[in-house]
Amino acid sequence: MVAHFGHHLLTALLVPLSPFIRDEFALDYAQAGWVVAAFTLSYGIAQLPAGWLADRIGSRTLITVGISGVAVSGLLVGISPTHVTMITFLVLMGITGGGYHPASVSLISTLVEPKDRGRALGIHQIGGTGSYFLAPLIAVAIATAVGWRGSFIGLAIPILAFGIVFYVLLGRQGRPKKADDGISNSHFELPTRPARLARLVPLITLSIAGSVLVFSTLSFLPLFIVDHFGGSEQAGAALLALTYSAGFWAAPLGGYLSDRLGTVAVVLAASVVIGPIFYLLNVASYGWGISAVLLVMGVSLYLRMPAAEAYVISQTSERNRSTILGIYYFGAAEGAGVITPTIGYLIDRFGFSTTFTIVSATMMAITLGCGVFLWRSRNRPSLQ
Repeated sequence: MVAHFGHHLLTALLVPLSPFIRDEFALDYAQAGWVVAAFTLSYGIAQLPAGWLADRIGSRTLITVGISGVAVSGLLVGISPTHVTMITFLVLMGITGGGYHPASVSLISTLVEPKDRGRALGIHQIGGTGSYFLAPLIAVAIATAVGWRGSFIGLAIPILAFGIVFYVLLGRQGRPKKADDGISNSHFELPTRPARLARLVPLITLSIAGSVLVFSTLSFLPLFIVDHFGGSEQAGAALLALTYSAGFWAAPLGGYLSDRLGTVAVVLAASVVIGPIFYLLNVASYGWGISAVLLVMGVSLYLRMPAAEAYVISQTSERNRSTILGIYYFGAAEGAGVITPTIGYLIDRFGFSTTFTIVSATMMAITLGCGVFLWRSRNRPSLQ
């Protein structure tokens, strides 16, 4: 949890600080979207070789680079003199951070019984939730006092030190026991490859779509609060933190429910909810209304994440698990890197209301399509 928190703390600063960055460099919505995309695109691409490397050199190095490497990149972002220089270091941040999730999720899967994987992954998610919850509050407070650069610089130094300490701690634990050592129960045997693909592809597609559209939309939330409602930067940051606060309890709950009810059921239920929620951003009033919508958005996001990870793990063998997870995270991060500036372009052209309606319709269509495929494959041999 602490490692996950450290990995995401600096990467979570971009969105809440976007009004400050936008004002300093005089950016429009599309350009502001490219600031976030510079990180997410490189972050997504890095998942592919990083997942492959984790299967071959082990998780310890990749996790360390995913913490301390991101910290060094964040420090450089904080001292960037120009917009172009900042973009360059955000790309570096994405490259160094790309190995954390394939390595860490695979490592966790080797340390718990399959029946408890969802719960363990949900607990791990609390760390990422904590960073996205606290980053808006901490970042804006520091930025208000000393500027947005101070947020990156001030938080990078302790995270860099923690990454080094964590590397030492992992080394003292020794090599973890293989996930399938001593497990011969046929309940955990993988189904045939065609049966796996029949459910794995639509479920991964659905999960990636949910992550991409939620994170891309949330990238503009502080600007939406400031420009549409006339709120302050602090209000935008607080509402962003409210969305991510759901992960403190929704992620463990989603993991627990996936262990008990099945991963497919949890992913589908969360995906059905998220489509209409995007549309409700158009009609919710400022205050309690928008707060409730954003909280439900966070709940649906975090219920689904550990369930989807547990399903991918259940359908892959240990020898290539990090590689497949790398492909999964690649799709989510790369998709967000492409869709975020696209949403910014739509906002520039048509405004927030039309853009949120388009996002809502897109998510509902993807949910319907993937749901049909999952329904048709429900009687085929497959792990739930």
